[in-house]
Formats: sequence, C-alpha cells, structure tokens
Amino acid sequence: MKFWQPITWAETDQLIEIARFAEEVGFHGVMSGDHALYPGTMEAGYPYSDSGYPPQTEESEYPDQWALFGALAAATSRLHFTCGVYVLPLRNPIEVAKACATLDILSKGRFALGAGAGWMREEFDIYGVDFKTRGKRLDECLEALQILWKPELVEYHGQYIDFPPIRLAPAPQNDIPIYIGGANKLALKRAARYGSGWIGTGNHPDEVPGLMKEINELRKQAGREQLPFETLVGLTVKPELSVFQSLQDSGMTSGLNMPFDYALGKGSSLDDKKRLMERFARDVIHRFA
Repeated sequence: MKFWQPITWAETDQLIEIARFAEEVGFHGVMSGDHALYPGTMEAGYPYSDSGYPPQTEESEYPDQWALFGALAAATSRLHFTCGVYVLPLRNPIEVAKACATLDILSKGRFALGAGAGWMREEFDIYGVDFKTRGKRLDECLEALQILWKPELVEYHGQYIDFPPIRLAPAPQNDIPIYIGGANKLALKRAARYGSGWIGTGNHPDEVPGLMKEINELRKQAGREQLPFETLVGLTVKPELSVFQSLQDSGMTSGLNMPFDYALGKGSSLDDKKRLMERFARDVIHRFA
C-alpha cells in the first residue's frame, strides 16, 4: 500500500519543506486541494457536511496547482503529486493539457491529475460557466485531455468543448494518470469509465470494502477492469496500522495520513507538521506489511 500526506490548507510558504520531509520519511506522495476563489457570499451546497458548508474559510490557502507542483517537483526526486481534486470543468482543457504535459516531463512522471466536477456554484457563476452542465463538461474535458496529449494534430467536437485540428508540444513522456474524485454514483461511474484511479471524500473503514467492490464492478461494465487502478482513501477514523492492513485485501491501494488542520488545528508550525508525518511514517509506513 502507498501512503500520501494531504497538504490542503497548509501554509504556502511551508509547502516545499513539507514535501521534502514527506519524501525523506517515506511517503509516496502529497495531495493538495483546489479552489479558484472563495466568494464573499455562499449558499449551503457543500455535500460532505451536515451543515452544507465547507470546512475551509476565506483565509484558507489554495495556491495555484501548476506553480506548486512545479516547485515541489524541483525540490524532490521521488515524491509524487496529485490534487484532491482539481475543479476541471471550471478550466480550459487545452491549458490544463499543456500544464499537465509540461509537469509530467519536468517531474519525470511523478504527477497524476486528480479531477472532479466541483460543488461550489459561486465559483462557476463568477467564472461564467454554467454550474448545471459541470458533469457533462467534466466528461468532455476528460475525453479531450486524452486526445490533446497525443503527439500529433488532433481535434475534438463536443457540446461544450470544441476545437479544430491542433497540436500541443511538448507531449507528455508518460501516460498521465487521472484520479477521479467524488462520492456519488456518477463519480464512481466516471472513475470507472475515464479514470486510472479514484479519490475518496472520507470514509469509515466499514464502507471501504463495499466501495472497492462497487468500483470493480463498474470497471468491468466499462470493459476496463484489466487496467491498473489506484484507490486513494482518506479514513474518518484515526489512521492506524491495523486499519490499513485490514483494508489492503479489499482492493484499497493507497492510504492517507490526516490533514494537518484536522490533526493539529489551524496555523500549526512547520515543526509540528514534520512531527505528525514522522509519527505516521514510524507507526504505519515503515511497519506496514
């Protein structure tokens, strides 16, 4: 099993040292988070809390993913990177394809695109993108990316994404993994159809075997069960060795340490974050078998 350290909301000026230390103590990768902005007013639409409001505030830091991953790739040599998740239908897939290809080359294949439909209506309204069409836009973006990464002239004509014959250079040197995030049935189907992995939204260990079974069945229906597939699952209980060991046989391939804000509170020091990662590496990563 691989292990990742979530870095969402960590102070941006600490991120390079966090990544270096995560690599040093044995994490496979770090997972960031994405939002384009925080609106001045927001309706209750967050699907993963009882209140309908998200855990972040207007002070929560969401650095630009491409600048961040480029810097972290330059500061490390083995650590992998993904976003849990990038709000893909909010963006232009041509720009995303070029950024991903560049990062793939510069990181020597250590980048995976974590993508999702998004939940914050206000983001879409401010960007001028129809919130109701985000699912279809996401599907078309995912299809377009696979085409745009080919080292040749390509074109795509969808309902929302449309471009004539074009070529992006450089093309990626590796097959860029795409991890689809989301907890509902549509997200699981999308992961099975388009993804090479799935990012959970936080699950109790008792839920994981059923989810793995459901994803495997959906992948069979999509005719893609023979392809490699990663499952990155954050747990809603204390991340202990015995829990991860019990879930390995279910098909779960990657476990997450706790996000810093959840484990340490907001505004924790860099040293506090290092000690949290060090304990997880000692108690879980290096003892896992």
